[in-house]
Amino acid sequence: MEYRSLGRSGLKVPVLSFGAATFGGVGQLFRAWGTTDANEARRLVDICLDAGVNFFDTADVYSSGASEEALGAALKGRRNHALISTKTSLPMGDGPNDAGSSRFRLIRAVEGALRRLDTDYIDLLQLHAFDAATPVEEVLSTLDTLVRDGKVRYVGVSNFSGWQIMKALAVADRYGWPRYVANQVYYSLIGRDYEWDLMPFGADQGLGALVWSPLGWGRLTGKIRRGAPLPEGSRLHETAQYGPPVEDDYLYRVVDPLEAVAAETGKTVPQVAINWLIQRPTVSSVIIGARNEDQLRQNLGAIGWTLSAKQIATLDEASAVAAPYPHFPYRRQEGFTRLNPGMVG
Repeated sequence: MEYRSLGRSGLKVPVLSFGAATFGGVGQLFRAWGTTDANEARRLVDICLDAGVNFFDTADVYSSGASEEALGAALKGRRNHALISTKTSLPMGDGPNDAGSSRFRLIRAVEGALRRLDTDYIDLLQLHAFDAATPVEEVLSTLDTLVRDGKVRYVGVSNFSGWQIMKALAVADRYGWPRYVANQVYYSLIGRDYEWDLMPFGADQGLGALVWSPLGWGRLTGKIRRGAPLPEGSRLHETAQYGPPVEDDYLYRVVDPLEAVAAETGKTVPQVAINWLIQRPTVSSVIIGARNEDQLRQNLGAIGWTLSAKQIATLDEASAVAAPYPHFPYRRQEGFTRLNPGMVG
């Protein structure tokens, strides 16, 4: 297993990490993702740890806390061998203080997560969404308290825009509070928006990308092909409304060469899609999920080999999209890479 620094921090994380959103299965979305119980969760955790995947990601909102409970139970007796990341800020109830990142909410959320995970500390706490109603100073001073109290080791964000993160980093630097070191982002061969602004921003400010949904919300599993109906049992039937939209023409434009590269390498479509991500700038870890042992072992096969430069170029070209403003005026001008060293393409 390859280990990388999590952003500009001293924490080393495996290049593949495990997403525990399939644990629990409470609620329509999470029931569709998976209903892994405590015993099944322990078996999946066993396989991960044996493979060197010691970084586990969850969130309080996943199955209303059931995911954290199942993960905590699965790690019982070997907590010191694992890194746990959890997230908070999304609604956990209908009350006025059941969402957001206020001091009240963050302290209560961390205490609840510690209880459900059956642990004394969280290795990485990430804010799951930006809270425009709470002053940045209140958020960061609270995170500083949680770190100083030993309840949290590192802090990060997920689903933030660049300006939102930069504002927080400036305040953190001003007062000497902990800086965000991780940015959990959607990134895939059919979802490359991350590259335009957040990737060069992460390279400049030292945020490591933790990639969620590396298979494009289940579209790059190898089961979706041009001219073929959506396979029975596909979670897209139930969850497409929650995920990032993808036009069919673009999807097939990427899937066709992706299948060709998979045939060349003797690997599966998802293994190729994940391997492509591992080689992208700023990526610290790609979060893989699995509803069963077979899926997990298949995804673990994405490492230990490398796509060739030609294969990467083929996938880059197939998945390229028009540059948005303000990138398109100078995207192809000579010297672009020198001016924007964190940019891909």
